[in-house]
Amino acid sequence: MNKKTKYIVHGAIIAALYAVLTMALWEFSSLAIQVRLSEALCVLPLFTPAAVPGLFIGCFISNLLSGTWIDVVFGSLATLIAAILTYGIGIKCRLAVSGELSRLRKCLAPLPAVLVNAIVVPLVLYYGYGITSMGNASTTVGVLALLALSIFIGQAIACYLIGMPLMHVFERINRKHSIF
Repeated sequence: MNKKTKYIVHGAIIAALYAVLTMALWEFSSLAIQVRLSEALCVLPLFTPAAVPGLFIGCFISNLLSGTWIDVVFGSLATLIAAILTYGIGIKCRLAVSGELSRLRKCLAPLPAVLVNAIVVPLVLYYGYGITSMGNASTTVGVLALLALSIFIGQAIACYLIGMPLMHVFERINRKHSIF
């Protein structure tokens, strides 16, 4: 398979996985602490640049099927930015440490998705979905702070508790079969 075809296939598979996981496990995404399990895939830009458009398209499709236009635009852009940053982490750490995935690279890989979403998604929820109160908070700053904390925790669960083991699985598979 030539490089361009492999890139397109990898991106399409990642987009499909992201969209299917998001839609199939939607109940987890609407709890007090939102855990979008498909966000665990946000570690994949470490392995292939095709994950960047794949994650963006998968998120765009998911948001298009279930969200407001603000979520479609800004939620998808948040995923794109996080994927680009994760890919950048992979490049920088690869240049610094050749061979196996470095520990630093493994620990930093999920971080962009956690931080970018903790900043963007609360704004999407507040302005796009009209969530203007949460718990005892009724001021804009209070609500946004609680939403940010909630999103941060949910993203950390998806990206670190699920994404890091997924990263190890892909690392092993890639070592044996060179799929990326």
